[in-house]
Amino acid sequence: MANPKLYTEARLSPISLTYYGFCLGNGNYTVKLHFAETEFTNNKSYRSLGRRIFDVYIQGIQRLKDFNIADEAGGVGKAVTKNFNASVTSGTLEIRFYWAGKGTMAIPLRGVYGPLISAISVYPNFVPPSGGSSISVGAVVGIVAGGVLIILLIFGILWKRGLLGQQNTLEDDLKGVNLQTGRFSFRQLKDATNNFDKANKIGEGGFGSVYKGLLSDGTVIAVKQLSSKSKQGNREFVNEIGMISALQHPHLVKLHGCCIEGNQLLLVYEYMENNSLARALFGPEESQLKLDWPTRHKICVGIARGLAYLHEESRLKVVHRDIKATNVLLDKNLTPKISDFGLAKLDEEDNTHISTRIAGTYGYMAPEYAMRGYLTDKADVYSFGILVLEIASGRNNTTYRGKENSFYLLDWAQLLKGQGNLLDLVDPRLGSDFNKEEMMLTINVALLCCNVTSTVRPTMSSVVSMLEGRAAVQELVSDPNASTKEIEAMRKHFESGFGRKTGESQTQTASTEGPWTGSSTSAHDLYPVNPDSTYWDNRNERN
Repeated sequence: MANPKLYTEARLSPISLTYYGFCLGNGNYTVKLHFAETEFTNNKSYRSLGRRIFDVYIQGIQRLKDFNIADEAGGVGKAVTKNFNASVTSGTLEIRFYWAGKGTMAIPLRGVYGPLISAISVYPNFVPPSGGSSISVGAVVGIVAGGVLIILLIFGILWKRGLLGQQNTLEDDLKGVNLQTGRFSFRQLKDATNNFDKANKIGEGGFGSVYKGLLSDGTVIAVKQLSSKSKQGNREFVNEIGMISALQHPHLVKLHGCCIEGNQLLLVYEYMENNSLARALFGPEESQLKLDWPTRHKICVGIARGLAYLHEESRLKVVHRDIKATNVLLDKNLTPKISDFGLAKLDEEDNTHISTRIAGTYGYMAPEYAMRGYLTDKADVYSFGILVLEIASGRNNTTYRGKENSFYLLDWAQLLKGQGNLLDLVDPRLGSDFNKEEMMLTINVALLCCNVTSTVRPTMSSVVSMLEGRAAVQELVSDPNASTKEIEAMRKHFESGFGRKTGESQTQTASTEGPWTGSSTSAHDLYPVNPDSTYWDNRNERN
């Protein structure tokens, strides 16, 4: 290997690396890129299965596509050099390495398998001009002395204000935590969000604000700026982020990485163009989406597939604990993706259940978990059932009208089931334009998921099969003595609510992690829906 010192270190990034050469003379240059794959092995062990694939751009022009260092070098640990000609016309040379989503991400170990570069050499293909003005020794000494004086002055001011020498910052507290995900600098995210401009804010919850951002490589992101209250809690939370970042599925929101600098803690997610399912169904009228039944059914199946992956298919068995409409995001194609794993728990395969402090959102928590803290993946199945009822009916799970006048969507559905009138539950906005057989099947699956006995609830893989019509739905035994008076009262309540236009009745659920509020959001929602009560009052007056 020629000049081995060039390959003793390398720079690695989860998404992109960009290098600039400034103040160059205009002309043609030879650019030499030095690569050596040092993260994998060359034997037949598991560590040899990793593949790193990325693209290379010089002056904005793609020069290498799907570049694999090991293949080009003939193995790992071997050097390979790529030479290119580049033209500099404005004094600046730009070299960018970009991961385009190919290769491995968790083999042989969970980590960063984006672009990697060992060294860059740049040589002019012309004789640089000589001469120019020189600067005297006295001027150099004066400049250096003035610079040192200014630096000392700045440090003195910062020290006096207590901004230096502080102990136990969040960054210090989280030292040694193996995040196993991409890292971003605070400056990168500040630039991406235009200094966290309010115009880019797309959500706000108890854990912090969410901003839309644009990275320098053109990637659109959602940046969640977390508040740092409990450092111990933050350490545990970041550990969870490190584990969950290894999960990759079309129906899970992708976590690009995080930023920890000083007391700043930020998470970087993929950006979802259509915000949350809650906003689409029950948000302000101008934010609601016209979701026809095929789209709603597709959303139900997508969420079920995501949960089936978490519970049964991924290497890490995860119980989400907070499945609800605000934690399901929709991309530009209205594909659903489960988000917000802040409350998620790992489920060891040899454990029958997890005994844990109760956390989640009232109205969506399974009875055995809310009352006894008994947590299994069937708690997510129950929450999924409630969510499907919301999607079919277009109504929030729990609505309040006065202190003692509250109605629950699940009770309403069960009473209608007992009377054989399940289709009365369907969102009036759908009219009659839906497949009645498919609608009945979907609602029956939801009621099966909401069974009070956890062992009777199906697995999420079975739910997917039932929703797709590949398996029969187990028949539920309903109460034939359901009160006609009670059914009529609920019908009037829900029909009057629709008369006020969907989304106008004030909803209230509560997260056990934060204060009771008048919205359907918990402290962890990525894109929360949080209209205050005056919003509903003003709309009532206009109507």
